[in-house]
Amino acid sequence: MTTELAADLGPALTIDAPFSRVCALTELQAANQDIGRYAGVIDEIWTVGTKVHGGTMVAASAAAATKWLRSRDPALAEMAPLAASSDFLGAPNPGAVVYEVHIRKVGRQICLADTELIQDGRVLVRTAFTFGRLDDTDPMYVAEGPDMPVQPPADAIGYEPGSPMGEAVHVGRGAEVYLDRAWARFAEGEQGQPRLRMWMRPRPGDEQDSDVAMFFAMMCADMSPPVPFNLGRLGWAPTVQMTTYLRRRPAPGWLRIIATANEVGDRMFDEDQLVLDSSGAIVAQSRQLGLVPQVPQRGR
Repeated sequence: MTTELAADLGPALTIDAPFSRVCALTELQAANQDIGRYAGVIDEIWTVGTKVHGGTMVAASAAAATKWLRSRDPALAEMAPLAASSDFLGAPNPGAVVYEVHIRKVGRQICLADTELIQDGRVLVRTAFTFGRLDDTDPMYVAEGPDMPVQPPADAIGYEPGSPMGEAVHVGRGAEVYLDRAWARFAEGEQGQPRLRMWMRPRPGDEQDSDVAMFFAMMCADMSPPVPFNLGRLGWAPTVQMTTYLRRRPAPGWLRIIATANEVGDRMFDEDQLVLDSSGAIVAQSRQLGLVPQVPQRGR
């Protein structure tokens, strides 16, 4: 796909609805009529360092799978991507991408689809989706979680452009993002428990579109910095595999993200992220296995 074509895809990048552009897809002709093929653009604001943020790629792939499933059968319009199992084969650069969607099963309760994110002819992310109907009533039981304010306090660490966090994580240019200072001991040059928590809120235009808000919540389930940072292990922590769950559509307002670990080894760590909306309901979750950032040895 050419850069010229990418520039014409979907709505222009706007301050009011930047994540909507991630979810805006243009159908392309596929060699096989059973394959959905879409062109999309992931702008540089959705990057960590120079590479596209992993959760954004999962959410964009979910948008492609949802679009193809609905186009195949309008009766499935109420279905949403309940689960996403993602493998990262490479690290895309911001810009033009292509999504290819294969439907594996269509059922009354569950549908299955695979999506490949492709850039420059290479498959860089592969995600298997399970579709079904989201919860839309109050839960019978909710485990007690950490007592977390609904919105960020005055001393929360912002990700705005020019800030220390915003220099590396550019998502603060496309949403409101804050890190809890009390839990983020690494930000003070200290060590603490391998846990972090955050607040995120989409721009008004993104929040008003129920599908975009849903995909944004999926993206948030991969937003926390790696929890080994609090153990003094700073640096790149590549994801080995990640599974994301979507439970319900988020209520308007701040999303709260709580990241914890069961074990941080010398080589690998697990990280669970829980996303709550402004009502306190669970809207998304993720679990990933990652590689612990390696501390450089002296003289090397």
